Formats: sequence, C-alpha cells, structure tokens
Amino acid sequence: MSAAVPEGALRELGRTEGGAEALGLLVRDQHTRRLVLLRALLDAAADAPASLCPPAALARLRDDWALLEAAERTDRTAVRTVLLYPLAGPWAQRCLHGLIAAGPAPTPELAADLDHFSALAAAAAIRAQLPFRSRLTAHGGLLVLPTLGALSTGRDEPVPVEVALGDCLLTLRQEGAAPVTVRTDTHGAHGGTGSGDPRWLPVLALPPVRPGAAPVPLDDIDPYRTADTGVARSGLSAVTRLDARHRTAWARSWAEVEPLLRIGGAHRAEETATLLHCLVPLAPPPGSAPAGDGSAQCSGTRREAFGAVLTSRPATPAFFASTLVHELQHTKLAALAALTPLHHEDGAPRHFAPWRSDPRPFDGLLQGAYSHIALADYWQRLALGADRLAVRDQAWAEHARTSEQVGAVLPVLAGSGALTREGRVLVNEMISMYHRLADSPPPPGHRARAASYVRTARMIWRQRNAT
Repeated sequence: MSAAVPEGALRELGRTEGGAEALGLLVRDQHTRRLVLLRALLDAAADAPASLCPPAALARLRDDWALLEAAERTDRTAVRTVLLYPLAGPWAQRCLHGLIAAGPAPTPELAADLDHFSALAAAAAIRAQLPFRSRLTAHGGLLVLPTLGALSTGRDEPVPVEVALGDCLLTLRQEGAAPVTVRTDTHGAHGGTGSGDPRWLPVLALPPVRPGAAPVPLDDIDPYRTADTGVARSGLSAVTRLDARHRTAWARSWAEVEPLLRIGGAHRAEETATLLHCLVPLAPPPGSAPAGDGSAQCSGTRREAFGAVLTSRPATPAFFASTLVHELQHTKLAALAALTPLHHEDGAPRHFAPWRSDPRPFDGLLQGAYSHIALADYWQRLALGADRLAVRDQAWAEHARTSEQVGAVLPVLAGSGALTREGRVLVNEMISMYHRLADSPPPPGHRARAASYVRTARMIWRQRNAT
C-alpha cells in the first residue's frame, strides 16, 4: 500500500465509508495543498513582471498577508475557515494562473482576482474579531467578503469601499452613499451576519449536520462559485441568487436531511459533517418547473473546490440527502486520487456508463461507479428503514436502478490492467460491497424495470456512438 494511505483506510474508502481517521487524512492533505497554493500565489506575485502585478498591487498583497498573520495569531481557527473555504480554491488557482501565464499582458480578470485577496484577508480578520481598517474594491456591483456576505454597491464598475471593524460591528463606507453597519456573530450557533440595511446581502448559514460541526453556508454570492467551470458544458444550470421564499424552502428541506442520512447509514451523516463546507445553489435545470419545485435536478462538484457541492434544490429531503451522498463520494475519491494514483489508464472517452449518454474516460467511469454504489447503499438502507410505503417504494426503485447501473460497469473496472495496487484494493472493495447489497434484493418488479432501463441505455448509447 501507499505509505500515504493505510490499508485499513483505503478499504473503508473502497466501501464508500470512511471513519474519522480516513476522512481526516483526506481533509488534512487537501488543506495542506490549499495553504501551499496560497503561498505559491504570493511568491508568483513577487516574481511577476510589473505589467502583471504592479508595485502598488504587490505592496497591497503583502499588507493583506500581514493582516492574515495578525488575525491568525488572534484566532487560528477563524482564519482557516476563510482560507480553506471551498470557493477560495477556484479563485487561488485562477489568480495563480493569471500571474504565471505566458506573455506580459494581464488577463482581464487578474486585477479583480488580486483585489479578492484583500477581501479574503478582511473576512479572516472579521471572523477573528481583530479590529482593522482597510480600503477594498468592489467589482460587478458587489464587495464580497467570503463566508460572510456582500455589500451591494449598485455600480458595475470597480468601486472603492472603506471597511472597518470595531466592537463586533463592521462598517462599510462607499463614496456618495450612507455607511452600512453589519453585526458580526461569527461564533454564534449559525455563524452569520446581520444588518437592517438591504444593501448588505448575508450568506445564509444552514445549521450544522450534527452538534459540534460547523454551519454550512448556502452561498449564492461568492463570485468564484462557478468561475471557469463551463457549467453549461457539464450539464449544470446557471448559478442563482435566492429570494426569501427560496431561502426558506432550502432551509426547510435541509432540516430534514440529517435524519435521512442516518437512516441511510450513520457514516453518511458523519462524512457530510466532515466534508461538506459549502452548498452552492444552482437554478433549476432547463425545462423544469419555473419555480424549481419539480423533480428535475442537477448537481456537481469541483476538484479545486474541496468541500463544495453545487446543486439545484432537490425535490424532496430524501433526494437532498442522496445528492449529498452522491457528490461527496466524488469529493472523497478525488481527494484520495490526489494522495495516491489509482490507475494509469489514459483519458480517452471510450466507455459506456448507464448514467451518461456520452462515452466516458476510465477515470470518469471509476468516479461514476463509486458514487452510484454509494447511492445504491443509501437507497437500500432507506427502503429497509422507512416507515411510509411510498418512501419505501421510491427508495427500492432508486436502489434497483443504481445497483443495476453499477453492475453494468464493474466488470470493466475489475478487468483493467492499469489499476495500481491501491486502485485494485479500492475496486475489490466496491465489488464486495456490490455483492453484499444483493443480500437484501429489491422487489422483483423494481429489479426487472431497472434491468430493462440499463439494457435500453446501452442500446441507445451504442446507436449514438456507433460502436
């Protein structure tokens, strides 16, 4: 086994589980990578030509870094909440790329990306309750303070904003407008902010999954939540801003998720509490109900945004829980693959996956099978543990479908000669889990419909892809 991943942890992860040790290993590695990325960004700014990072911008970055260091001396946990926030990852990667890109001309986004570092430092100082005064720059009509909220400036062009924190009150002053005062309660039960001024747009903090865990931001504000993702190409809908009605709907559905996760396995609630640090709401998929209240849904994750799940609002709490189960498996497997290679297959899209209409590369097949076998396990546990007949029937249908889908691709994974030793252990554990699921089979009608579904999907795939 890889020295980085103990065999016991690897076997747990292969079963789509993972105790505190296994999950902690993934989290620590990802957090270390984030801190190294931030340090690399500062070094790249120092080495960049003045055309990319002018002396004034470099001096500002160094001042921001000093503020971060002072805030960390005051409250290290508060600062790490900001620096390790999932959506800071896409920003840091884009900013670093802009600084080291070939050519002397900056990308159009680089100035705003550099300004965002000041906002991160300010947010960290606010969470640490370290009094400070700073001059930030709003872009696109918003001054975003990551994890906290945003000031709406009402102007699309860059706007300077004076920001000051003192006595747990944040004051934001935009030239030509009355100041906005914000109460900061970053250590409260929900870790939120509040203001009577409608220009302040707080990030909604959903309650922790379990006692002792952190609140989960429902972030419809951060400018990097889908930056550079090509959401349309990925089949996702656009980001959205939530009105009061939809925020209430999200909160009500969220309140019912934790009990369902526990029915689906106590480890599901634990992995959610450990790994989920941000929800990004997406608009309903094209063709769904206008208000987003139908059954159609889309969701996804980003490898550079460890701990974030992007999703439109699921139709029911049971599907909300299943979305978290599904997407957090992608989070786990991507983090594991960053620690140790799982295979040496190329990236050519050639494989059939019953959950997609396009050919998948081997890595995509592995990712999909891993998340779908976790779904099969969740739905089976829910079917066995639910009280209501309608819930049980729906859960058996979902279990039958996802289990049949996994069964269609496991032979391809098992037959690959390019799996590493770690990858072989992972796939073998998935196969064992698949066979254990068969100990509690779904009603025959569900199984027959699921088998027919996969056969039809394969036939259509072959016709579409001429193979």
